[in-house]
Amino acid sequence: MVDRVAPAGTRGEQAVDRVHAVLRAEILDGVRPAGSRLREEEIAEAQGTSRTPVREAIRRLAGDGLAVLAPRRGAEVVAWDEEDLDELFDLRVLLEGHAAARAATSGRADTARLSELCDRMEALRRPTGDRDYAEITRLNLAFHREVHRAGGRRVLPDLVARVVEGPLVHSTLRRYSPDRLDRSFAQHRDLVAAVEAGDAEWARAVMTAHLRAAREVVRAAVPLSVPAPT
Repeated sequence: MVDRVAPAGTRGEQAVDRVHAVLRAEILDGVRPAGSRLREEEIAEAQGTSRTPVREAIRRLAGDGLAVLAPRRGAEVVAWDEEDLDELFDLRVLLEGHAAARAATSGRADTARLSELCDRMEALRRPTGDRDYAEITRLNLAFHREVHRAGGRRVLPDLVARVVEGPLVHSTLRRYSPDRLDRSFAQHRDLVAAVEAGDAEWARAVMTAHLRAAREVVRAAVPLSVPAPT
């Protein structure tokens, strides 16, 4: 049998997908903080690829709302001012509140999966400050995405994804006190209960309170308009 070699174009697309996935994860996990530079040469060397797929991956990140292409500076991880973040959270309240309400009545919600995600987040809670915030953030995002998918088949999840992930660039969960983190986990449980009960308005109210609490953490603790490191 003759081995089939993937066309060059396919290999190039796979390289772009891989680099995009790595950079996206690093941004959302806080490895690359808001305002930091995305240097093509450095990334290409780290990923063992040429600069061409890196350049395309960075363009995708800009399309995701996670990077900006700055004149004469190259690409940077996106950073917002207070007005930008307020707008993002206003949109989250509208879109995710709607998704939560629909999830309660759509019949598509996997409440067992939502409860499992709650269990896994709570298992990472620590009495000291050494919590695995990167994993909690990943599980938290998975929880919200489950709600979005239950609330809409394609349009709503796609629409809300960019709005939801934007504030994560600021590593919001790292700013939570133990009490605030416990309250956030309890709101997840309340949301699962509302969805199980089929109560759309309860689900909307829980999601709204959850997001408004998150916005206050951002306002109080996250440095805004972060200058890009040199």
